[in-house]
Amino acid sequence: MTVSQLAEKLGLIPAWEGWEDRDVSGAFTSDLLSDVMAHADEGQILITIQAHKNTVAVAVLKDLSAMLIASNRPVPEDMMEAARDEDIPIFITSDNQYQAGWRIHEILQK
Repeated sequence: MTVSQLAEKLGLIPAWEGWEDRDVSGAFTSDLLSDVMAHADEGQILITIQAHKNTVAVAVLKDLSAMLIASNRPVPEDMMEAARDEDIPIFITSDNQYQAGWRIHEILQK
């Protein structure tokens, strides 16, 4: 499944438009960027409340497919700018991290 297909099925709100679509292999949830660096796998979508530009750097380092900011956390402009520069999609959801992860799991299992 691609990022755009997943976003459509979940009704996710993009923080910015114009990113290149890519495949999603799964999801990883964490707020500790060192944990993401150690354990996230390429192609996963990161579910987090860490809305700052360092999160983008970790997503690039791990070649993640996208980031999902949970609990309607605002995405600062410098984070969106970094994501645009690196072509990493960012989405916002009102779901908490558990709910978002469960919904992604259900969709990817079909």
